[in-house]
Amino acid sequence: MNAKYHLIWQLTRGERLRYGGALLALVLGSSCMYLVPLVPQVVLDGVLARDPSRAAPLVRRAVSLAGGREFLRAHLWIAAVATVGLTAVAGAFAYLRARWSALASESIAQRVRDRLFDHLAHLPVAYHDRAETGDLVQRCTSDVETLRQFLASQVVEIGRAVLMMVVPLPLMIALEPRLAVVSVVFVPPIVAFSLVFFTKARARFKLVDEAEGRMTSTLQENLTGIRVVRAFARQDFEKEKFGERIRTYRDLDTGYFRLLAWYWSVSDFMCLGQKAVLVAVGGLWLARGEIPVGTFYFFLAAVNMFIWPIRMLGRILTELGKATVAIGRIGEILGHPRETEPAVRGGGDPLTLSGDLVFDRVSFAHAGGPPVLDQVSFAIGSGQTLALIGPSGAGKSTIVNLLLRFYDPSAGSIRLDGREITTLGRQALRAQTAVVMQEPFLYAKTLRENIRLGRASARDEEIVAAASAAAVHDSIAAFETGYDTLVGERGVMLSGGQRQRVALARALVREPAFLILDDALSAVDTETESLILAALRARRGRYTTIVIAHRLSTLMHADRIVVLDRGRVVQDGTHESLVAADGLYRRLWRIQSALEDELQAELAATVTTTAEVTT
Repeated sequence: MNAKYHLIWQLTRGERLRYGGALLALVLGSSCMYLVPLVPQVVLDGVLARDPSRAAPLVRRAVSLAGGREFLRAHLWIAAVATVGLTAVAGAFAYLRARWSALASESIAQRVRDRLFDHLAHLPVAYHDRAETGDLVQRCTSDVETLRQFLASQVVEIGRAVLMMVVPLPLMIALEPRLAVVSVVFVPPIVAFSLVFFTKARARFKLVDEAEGRMTSTLQENLTGIRVVRAFARQDFEKEKFGERIRTYRDLDTGYFRLLAWYWSVSDFMCLGQKAVLVAVGGLWLARGEIPVGTFYFFLAAVNMFIWPIRMLGRILTELGKATVAIGRIGEILGHPRETEPAVRGGGDPLTLSGDLVFDRVSFAHAGGPPVLDQVSFAIGSGQTLALIGPSGAGKSTIVNLLLRFYDPSAGSIRLDGREITTLGRQALRAQTAVVMQEPFLYAKTLRENIRLGRASARDEEIVAAASAAAVHDSIAAFETGYDTLVGERGVMLSGGQRQRVALARALVREPAFLILDDALSAVDTETESLILAALRARRGRYTTIVIAHRLSTLMHADRIVVLDRGRVVQDGTHESLVAADGLYRRLWRIQSALEDELQAELAATVTTTAEVTT
């Protein structure tokens, strides 16, 4: 708990002066509000009463300072002006209090959102592997808003509740000590009840917030995969799953508000009981002539002003409980260590790589999982093409992830241009690398903007050249607005092959040291694939290329082919040497060649039959 409050204190850095000003305005405004009912008391007991000697010493002193009883009798308008003036001043301080606290809270919320976004962008990939996207969205939006609301109103309200109780006490004791005791007899039970309620409300809200996060995650997942849901006619199943999340959230939220209802009803009863006790005891003493009318009036007004803020202590504590839950969830993100970067040596010149790559007995396993790579070794020179092939789960994509430093190897060494990869900064390394995935991600921008993401300074002619090399220029030119065509969310307006080719153009325009194609041509037809491969061969030598594919025709022109199986290198060589040797590669080559021959025979038979029918 202390860590949560410490984090809140850290987040208020730079805004504490504003909060201090808001607190000062609160003190001055509260003092003015308590002086307002004192004015009628002075008039009733010190000016209009038949026997002003019964008035409290404080009242008599106030009458004397204001010019005396006879002067005030002749100028009662002064009391009206004083009441209006004090109320106006209190209102001005209330405005300043609300303004300064609102400005401070909005500034803090903005910084928290920026800090969360930046921190999430620099967290290790392993963290995102485990996290639910919807829950992260919940923490960055709803939890930040909960914190903002608490900082905007409840931080100052805590001070208000305390001050509204503390400020009048000396005044009440000075006027009538016995009635002062009667006026606060229910305050300790109200505070104790609020503290008990706080512990229960905080635990309940944590469950509500987590349930809302699960509901958001389910909704986000469903909307992201809406095409799969509809393709498999899973609408009813997804509706039931989402309905279950909603019902859980509803039941927990209902229980939370039921708890609030108990608090408001019991605290209302206790607050009204406090007023009833004051009216009963004070009225009895007033009837007996033991206290003047003005004193009784002041106590009624004062109790009415401080009892409700104290009753609101439960709400303040509720918001505090919600804020501690929210800051705890935010702190879980901010407390997770970011990706480490090695210390920059020398003059800090930008990293420039030629493309030499060596994997030396590299092993890797996820935390608590079986080995994914086991003693993998290979090397490739600058400007050459390396092909990785093997069955699913063989470790091909893991090699790419290690090269990008999404993960670090469990054992062994990866060297780039002779330098250990762990000594290179992740950002600098990734700036030298361009990757095209099997399922590329496109932003809801124009085609030009998506391609230019590879290099912000790319000129239009360079964008066209990259698109031509990726065999997508003609498709783009066929669109009505060409390169200014919006592709929709995640590129939904394009076909799978077009998305892959746009992503390839984005990678080519980057002019990287390493170009990685992770099954990036799986959605294009054979003819288009041959055009792309011819364009890549024409660029050979400009960057080191790593190709992962299942179609051997894509890999056969590589300078080196590494065959993986169950995380180990089982074959290594050129296409010709691997076809000549007995092993996994030759078996795959024969299977794919036989399938292609069979397909060609079927196509030829179909063409012949069609020609005969036509004749």
